Amino acid sequence: MSVAIEVNNELQAKLNKLNHELRSLGSLLVAYSGGVDSAFLAWAAHQVIPERMLAVISDSPSLARAQLLDAIAFCKEYGIPLRRISTGEMQRPEYVRNDCMRCFHCKEELFIALDSFRKEGRFESIAYGVNTDDQGDYRPGQQAAIAHGVKAPLLEAGLSKQDIRDLAHAAGLRVWNKPASACLASRIEYGREVSVEVLRQIETAEDALRDLGFQQFRVRHHGEIARIEIARAELPRAMSLEMAEKLVSIFKSIGFTYVTLDLEGFRSGSMNAILPVASLVDAAGKQ
Repeated sequence: MSVAIEVNNELQAKLNKLNHELRSLGSLLVAYSGGVDSAFLAWAAHQVIPERMLAVISDSPSLARAQLLDAIAFCKEYGIPLRRISTGEMQRPEYVRNDCMRCFHCKEELFIALDSFRKEGRFESIAYGVNTDDQGDYRPGQQAAIAHGVKAPLLEAGLSKQDIRDLAHAAGLRVWNKPASACLASRIEYGREVSVEVLRQIETAEDALRDLGFQQFRVRHHGEIARIEIARAELPRAMSLEMAEKLVSIFKSIGFTYVTLDLEGFRSGSMNAILPVASLVDAAGKQ
């Protein structure tokens, strides 16, 4: 089978290449998180090789419960087979210490678990949703994927994040405009240990922002300080005195002493901006 979507010629060519890549992988496990990229990859694989694919989601403390439930619901809606597994990154001291290679250790734990599952189920390949735009940011998790032979069909097809959203929209997938998502641990400042308590604090704070009607945001955890990033289009509402009072009340009840609003607004990977280039190169070279 092939994915049939009405798109322009350039995007159709990329889609054709994706179809070819998926067929070439044989029986396939898709590392699935419920974000736009992995959701589209899981859907596309189910369209192309429906009898030879399985989406696998890792249920860990760094995955928000709302994200988990939505990811499960998406697979049910489209009949995509899904398996839920647990991973043990919280038992890894090198993950808990939360230096600039945290993502590497998290993804290594995930891919070790997936590879074990692959062997048990006699699947031929594992794939994940990395794309061309992911090459421009600091993402040590990609090193773990390469080390474990994990395939990147979206990247091989030359698909960008916008391409994936456009294809998902054309296919009628409700996740096409879903806000960008990342694990809860990515909100914690480097050097501050990852703990279940801190992860739950972040999750509770972000649930509160969602309940207030905000769409694109992050709560960055700096110990006693909560640094709230909200999309620039939504900042005027966040900056009203009435909203400020609500945010202070809610966030202090969650356990933060100080509540701040980042005037630069939401941007992915903002925690990486403080990392010296030399430390990134050195850390990457040690893996």
